[in-house]
Amino acid sequence: MLEELPSVFLVGPMGAGKTTIGRLLAKQLGREFVDSDWYIESQTGADIAWIFAKEGEVGFRTRETRAIDELTQRQHIVLATGGGAVMGADNRKFLHQRGIVVYLNAPVDVQMARTAKDKSRPLLQQPNPRKILQDLYSIRDPLYRQVAHIVLPTGHTYPRHMVNQLLQQLKAFLVSVSTDLESTTPKE
Repeated sequence: MLEELPSVFLVGPMGAGKTTIGRLLAKQLGREFVDSDWYIESQTGADIAWIFAKEGEVGFRTRETRAIDELTQRQHIVLATGGGAVMGADNRKFLHQRGIVVYLNAPVDVQMARTAKDKSRPLLQQPNPRKILQDLYSIRDPLYRQVAHIVLPTGHTYPRHMVNQLLQQLKAFLVSVSTDLESTTPKE
């Protein structure tokens, strides 16, 4: 059944585990894993922090939208997006219409624990990273929910267990979609 699964796109805040879960899920499904931030870095030859420093967030978001458009057109991949990818209306449209979107919902405490020592996150290089994470969560949570087909809470169990939970939810999603299609197909 899972071979019928379209591409899976992971969204959520920084520290939610999109890359970790994405890699494990791709391995389970026998699919290519792509991280949109890494893709942007490979296309530009510069890391995200440098792009933010030189082009600002607006310049980065322009590059991100181009990358999301390209990557969501690929078939049968598992894509981990950057935490702010949902800020762009085009990104939300590309993600929602071209695959199954999974929102990995991590509470701010989980995000803090996972990002505390990470210097590669430009938005957190501020005096009060907790406030930044809380503010971002308040703004982005409704957008993650808007774009998501599945919401999966994170930070409470091991990644492999989460992937097993996600596989069950993906199967259930496929069943519900095929049932909806059957009920709306005209009978002859």
